[in-house]
Amino acid sequence: MSAIGLIETRGLTAAVEALDSMAKAANIHLVDLKKVGSGLITVIIEGDVADVSAAIEVGRLAPERTGGELISFNVIPRPHSELKKIL
Repeated sequence: MSAIGLIETRGLTAAVEALDSMAKAANIHLVDLKKVGSGLITVIIEGDVADVSAAIEVGRLAPERTGGELISFNVIPRPHSELKKIL
């Protein structure tokens, strides 16, 4: 895969809503859903750069619909091969 995308939300419901929106919007795959602590959840996805970018754009708007809070988001195009080991 050529990109990794991350969305961090406050609350599981907001994270699941973001993931659902992203999966419906683009051809992406879930890598992991991490509970960071203090109610923070990070959703990590992968796919082609265009698909991940489109999914993150859609997913970052989703937490507002559920009353959740978007903390941060990022797209990493062409990640280093060692980065996936960390995630």
